Amino acid sequence: MSEITLEKLPYAENALEPVISSRTVSFHYGKHHAGYVSTLNKLIDGTPYAGLRLDEIVRRAAADGASAIFNNAAQAWNHAFYWKSLAPAGAGGEPTGAFAAAVQRDFGSKEALVKALAEAAVKRFGSGWAWLVAEKGRLSVLSTANAETPITRPGVTPLLTLDVWEHAYYLDWQNRRADYADAVLGQLVNWSFASAAYAGSV
Repeated sequence: MSEITLEKLPYAENALEPVISSRTVSFHYGKHHAGYVSTLNKLIDGTPYAGLRLDEIVRRAAADGASAIFNNAAQAWNHAFYWKSLAPAGAGGEPTGAFAAAVQRDFGSKEALVKALAEAAVKRFGSGWAWLVAEKGRLSVLSTANAETPITRPGVTPLLTLDVWEHAYYLDWQNRRADYADAVLGQLVNWSFASAAYAGSV
């Protein structure tokens, strides 16, 4: 069987400090993210899902109502995307090209976009995700509960995400989700990644 593999972190475990500690990354990536991948491989062994790409498993499991497979596949996908949405402070660049123009058109400024993402993160009740997405070239912010992911929505391309499950921030920020969101979105956003993702969506 061709197994789903745990994607390597795009930076060292301590690269996001002091906003996100190496201890948090170690648990978040090495336990939670890795656990979703491991469980998924066990669930799909010997099934029609075996051999599919991770994104294909997410979409097919959502359509099939295969909740256990969906939850683990979607969380594996969401987490891999989350790590790519972040960059060490000062390394994420700025919005560029068509993406920068879309940010100005749809939000008025990068600061307004960041504020909208932070509000989506803080207002998400319970566990979930805040997303910046593109649809037909237009940008919008949305939040999803638990393992839900925009890649199950036809025509929607995710550009950035912020994990607001408690395991993403509790060791560093305790119950201060708003402070976590402000710090990450203010210092660790990988705008270069978002710019490239947007360019590929239009």
